[in-house]
Amino acid sequence: ASAPRMATQCDTSRVVVGRMRRDDSAEGDGGMTAAARRRERRERREQRLDQRRAQMQDVPVEDRASALKERVYASFTGLAIVTVFALDPEHTTARDAFLALVAGIVGISLAGFVAEIIGHLVAHGASPTAAEIRTMGQISSGAIASASIPLLALACAWIGFLDLLVALQISIGIYLVTLGGIALIAALRTGLSW
Repeated sequence: ASAPRMATQCDTSRVVVGRMRRDDSAEGDGGMTAAARRRERRERREQRLDQRRAQMQDVPVEDRASALKERVYASFTGLAIVTVFALDPEHTTARDAFLALVAGIVGISLAGFVAEIIGHLVAHGASPTAAEIRTMGQISSGAIASASIPLLALACAWIGFLDLLVALQISIGIYLVTLGGIALIAALRTGLSW
């Protein structure tokens, strides 16, 4: 009686060796196939993009343009700072480069914020409302966000994970890609032909 039972256990726990098509395999996720999981991830990604597009539709064009200008200003400021340090990395420290970049980006962000407030005072003859100040602050903080990867690279150099010159080169590359991306997006939106 025990022999047939053993055979049944062996049959049900048999392992098939070889390649299984990933699309046909059910790995966790409640028996969902790999193809179904990819499809679900793609649908979630598309939903997030649709939500972002909807949020962008709620943002006035002037605010989007101001945010883009702030990002350009901050990127050029950051690019100038890290390029100066990259020209002579032997006579500087990662700490100095990091702090200079923080000071430069915060400075250009504050300058943009103050310029927005002054521009509003001149154009409207009145102080901006709390909502307008909040929008101006969000626009200015976007400029600070543009320095996140270069600051991370310089922080890694500061604590010794990266060579300073490598961190500066990464920062220069990030700023050039950012500026190139902004130029490309602007050109595509205007419909310019090459």
